[in-house]
Amino acid sequence: MYKYKINELLANLPMKDYKKAMKLIPKILGVSVNTFLNYRNILIDEDRDIPYQKVVSLEKMFGLEAGSLINLDTTQKTIYELLEEQEV
Repeated sequence: MYKYKINELLANLPMKDYKKAMKLIPKILGVSVNTFLNYRNILIDEDRDIPYQKVVSLEKMFGLEAGSLINLDTTQKTIYELLEEQEV
């Protein structure tokens, strides 16, 4: 399984838009086509990540909410919950 939903989002585009998007997205992100392909193919168990600003850009491009591009459960306790656990 891929770490990010990029392939799924691209697959939902009509073919003519998919082809255009594959050329346009790397330009907007300021990366090479190869780097963008690498972003798409990061597996869920890999340590590699897409730089934060690129993720934010992709989320905005696809009209996603912040943090929803990733295929992982990203729940995190608040700092107050963590501090409270330390006091016990």
